[in-house]
Amino acid sequence: MDLAIKVFPSLFEGLKTTLSLFGWTLVLSLPLGFLVGLGATSRFKPLRWLIDVYTWVIRGTPLLLQMFFIFFGLPLLSEGLVLDRFVAALIAFVINYTAYYAEIFRGGIQAIPQGQYEGAKVLGLSKVQTVMTIVFPQVFKIILPSVGNEIITLVKDTSLVYAVGLSDVMKAGKTAMTREVSIIPLIEVMLFYLVLTGIVTLVLRSIEKRVNYYQ
Repeated sequence: MDLAIKVFPSLFEGLKTTLSLFGWTLVLSLPLGFLVGLGATSRFKPLRWLIDVYTWVIRGTPLLLQMFFIFFGLPLLSEGLVLDRFVAALIAFVINYTAYYAEIFRGGIQAIPQGQYEGAKVLGLSKVQTVMTIVFPQVFKIILPSVGNEIITLVKDTSLVYAVGLSDVMKAGKTAMTREVSIIPLIEVMLFYLVLTGIVTLVLRSIEKRVNYYQ
C-alpha cells in the first residue's frame, strides 16, 4: 500500500497528459471527420478519390508509425521543422482518428434515404441547412455506437505516446515499475485506464438514452 501511495503522484501527473491528448483529439477529429465524411459522399470525383486514398493510407498503417513519421520523419524531410512532442502526437492522433470518424460518418450519411434530401429541397432549404437540420441529427443517432467504440479505443491508444518521450500514465507506470522493481505500478496504471474507460462508457450510454427518444 505504501508503494501504491508513493507512485500515485507521478501517475496522476502523467494522467494530465493522457486527458489533454484525449480531449484535444476528440474536439478536433470529430468535426473534421464529419467534414471529410461529407466530402466522401460528394459528387466531385477527384475529392472522393483523394479522401479514399487518405483513409486507405491512414487506416492501413499503424498509429505508432504515423506518430514516428511526424515526430522523427518530418525533421529529416525539412531541416528546422522540429515539432514539440505533444504537438507531434496530437497531429498524428487527429489525422488518424479523423480518417476513422470520416468512414463512420460516411456510412451514416449514406444511410439517410434520398427522399430526405428531396423533401428538404422542396421545402426550400439550402444545402447547409439540409445538412445541419435534417441530415446531421439523424446521422448522429445512427453512428453514435460506432463513434463510442472509437472514443473508448482512443482512451487506450493514448498510451502509445510514451514512445515519443511524453510522460503519460503508461510511461509514469513503466518508470515506477523499473525503479521500484514491482508490478504494483502497472496494476495502478491498469486501474487508471479501467476507470477512464468506465467513465467514458457511462457518459456514452447516457447520451444514447437521450437520443433514443423514440424507443
